[in-house]
Amino acid sequence: MNQLQLVAVIAERDALRYTPAGIPIVSATLSHRSEQIEAGIKRQIELEVAAIAAGEISGRVNRAELGVAYRFTGFLARKNRNSKGLVFHIADFEVYTPDQ
Repeated sequence: MNQLQLVAVIAERDALRYTPAGIPIVSATLSHRSEQIEAGIKRQIELEVAAIAAGEISGRVNRAELGVAYRFTGFLARKNRNSKGLVFHIADFEVYTPDQ
């Protein structure tokens, strides 16, 4: 199964564009910070993830406020057929509250 859930903020976002087939698409950089336990030791995690939203969800991502924490769900895929780099494809997101 290829499913990813990440709490992050939208750190950067490109302008909404359209594919040759007319599908709206927006690229973004998501920024995540958390504390995780690994081998019984607390570890500070900071990372940035390249992300993309296509179709209906792209409009929501395009309108989302920068710097606000969201819970993103989606999947990972190669940036393109010849790339080893990954990009997070956003399928849905919602405002994150720590109680969740």
